[in-house]
Amino acid sequence: MEHRLELFTQYLKDTNVDAAFINSTENFFYLTGFHTDPHERLLGLLVFPEADPIAVLPGMEKGQIRDAGWTKEVIGYADHENPWQMMADKMKENGIANVKTVGIEKQVLSYGRSESFFELFEDVKVEDIEGHLNNMRVVKDDHEISIMKEAAELADFGVSVGVEALEEGITEMEVLAKIEYELKKKGVAEMSFSTMVLFGEKSGQPHGNPGDRRLKPGDFVLFDLGVVWKGYTSDITRTFAYRSVSEEQKAIYNKVKEALEASLAISKPGTRIGDLDQVARDVITDAGYGDKFPHRIGHGLGINVHEFPSMSHLNDGVLKEGMTYTIEPGIYDPEVGGVRLEDDVLVTEDGYVTLTKTPKELRIIE
Repeated sequence: MEHRLELFTQYLKDTNVDAAFINSTENFFYLTGFHTDPHERLLGLLVFPEADPIAVLPGMEKGQIRDAGWTKEVIGYADHENPWQMMADKMKENGIANVKTVGIEKQVLSYGRSESFFELFEDVKVEDIEGHLNNMRVVKDDHEISIMKEAAELADFGVSVGVEALEEGITEMEVLAKIEYELKKKGVAEMSFSTMVLFGEKSGQPHGNPGDRRLKPGDFVLFDLGVVWKGYTSDITRTFAYRSVSEEQKAIYNKVKEALEASLAISKPGTRIGDLDQVARDVITDAGYGDKFPHRIGHGLGINVHEFPSMSHLNDGVLKEGMTYTIEPGIYDPEVGGVRLEDDVLVTEDGYVTLTKTPKELRIIE
């Protein structure tokens, strides 16, 4: 964390930003090593080019940030106290004055909180620091990669639990409950997003909601799940057939798999990000299913389950070694059902590895 703070502080010096306020829980964790959900309470990190940073958080969590290894200043406020005034007092105490340019995360800091924040200064220029933080986070170090491998292993485990739970007549929610229960036993406190278990025609909904639909022969079964593990996320999708599969279902499945493999094949440093989407989209479109693939090929993955960059065909950025993202083509037919296959991908020196390992061959669950 110390190295990340040093790099960010140097960025402030290079861009003549006199103070920065980090308000997102993700960037706060990235720079401090402390992961928390403050709910409605204020969480923030003040960073300066020539002075020590100051963490601002509910007083009840002051001990926890110390346990996480934070050695710099902390403002821990009680519910009846005004953290903004405490920040002003602390900056005055530390001799921080003549602030002319401040950096904020424009997409994160709420209007109300920005009003309170800017009352701390007079006539300041505002810079958006979010893009720089995204670029810092997009390439993962060895420690981050090791955690993400563990998170992916747990996602693979979740899929295996779901497969083992399948039996005729079981509901989507019953299978979902078994998956999350077994992951809790593994120490997973939080899922990356709301787990999806979708049967039959409901698998034809890209973002369907699990419910009381019961499993029957001939159904597609779609699992989409991920975990938060030591502050980092995973995200996997696999689709199976239950007891039997039609020729149309086979055709859909095989095209999705072909699209995934086409995108993986060009995953290496220097590849234009948008090309990952385009090659997969071409496979699906050429097979006549173009209108049934309504979303981008994937998204960045890390502290957030959906983070920078967006893996759409319009993205002219390029892949770099250490980037992690998802590839998840799909074909969705509201009558036949849908198929999505998703892997978590790490760019290596000369190619890629998939962090998720569950096989992608069409499997019929007997």
